[in-house]
Amino acid sequence: MTIEEAIRTAITFEKRVKGVYAGAATEAADETGGRFLAVLEAEEQRHVAYLESRLVEWTKTGKVNPETVETAIPSRERIARGLKSIQTRMRLTPDQRDSAIAVLKRALDVEVETSDFYKRMVAELPAGEAQAMFARFLEIEEGHVAIVAAELDNVRGLGYWFDVREFDLEGA
Repeated sequence: MTIEEAIRTAITFEKRVKGVYAGAATEAADETGGRFLAVLEAEEQRHVAYLESRLVEWTKTGKVNPETVETAIPSRERIARGLKSIQTRMRLTPDQRDSAIAVLKRALDVEVETSDFYKRMVAELPAGEAQAMFARFLEIEEGHVAIVAAELDNVRGLGYWFDVREFDLEGA
C-alpha cells in the first residue's frame, strides 16, 4: 500500500469510528455515558482533521510531516492504574445496561479493527515519517481499545457505568 492509500484508508477508518461514537452519544442512556462517547467522538474528529491535513501535505509535497498527534485518552497503562481506584459508579437499569453493552461492543469492534490497520501500516510502510505517524496513531488507538474495553468490562461485570471523571483526561 502506498503512503497516500494508507492515509486515505486511515481517514476512512477514523470516520467510521467517529460515526459509531456520534450515533452512540445521542443514544446514551445516561449523561456520563454520553460524555464518555462525546469525548471519543471529538477525538476521532481530530484524527480525521489531522489525517486530512497530512493528505493535503502529501499531495502537494510528496512528504508527510508527522506533527504530534495529541489525545484526550490516557495510555493503556494509566487506564489500568485508574481502574484500580474507581469508587464512584452509576447504576443502570437492565435496559440501559443492555444498550450500553451493545454500544460498547460496536465501539470496541471498530477500535480493534482500526488499531489492527495501524499495526499493519507500521509493519508494512518503510521506516520514516509516515511510519512514525502511523505508530503514534497505533499508540492512541490502543488507548481507545483499552478504555472502551474497560467500560465494557465494568458494564458487563458490575452492572454499572464507569464514571469517566475518575480519569484525568489530561494524559501524563
